[in-house]
Amino acid sequence: MHELGVVFHIIDDLEKVAAENQVRRINRVTLQLGEVTTVIPHYLTDCWKWASAKNDLVRGAELVIEPIEAVTYCENCGREYPTVVHGRTCPHCGSDRTYLLRGNEFMIKEIEVPGPEEDTDG
Repeated sequence: MHELGVVFHIIDDLEKVAAENQVRRINRVTLQLGEVTTVIPHYLTDCWKWASAKNDLVRGAELVIEPIEAVTYCENCGREYPTVVHGRTCPHCGSDRTYLLRGNEFMIKEIEVPGPEEDTDG
């Protein structure tokens, strides 16, 4: 399970962003996760719960995962189709001259921090 390593990487990125913006606490992190990444959402969530409990910056922070559907483009007929259902072969013309348009993304979309009235640390 590589999701724990992924979570550690996310927390490292969050720590850098927090330091640059003088943030001491994060309430919520929204990730965009493509349908054909190698990351399994429920494993990621479980690892997040474990790792975030050990880090003051993200302790108790909610992890929100926004799925991104995998879509492939066919260079032969110019049409798009759902990747997971059809793979690399275009269901419209049978061509294998295709490439993934979206669905392999993995990125932090949004970080929510407490407002001034919520920030009780100092």
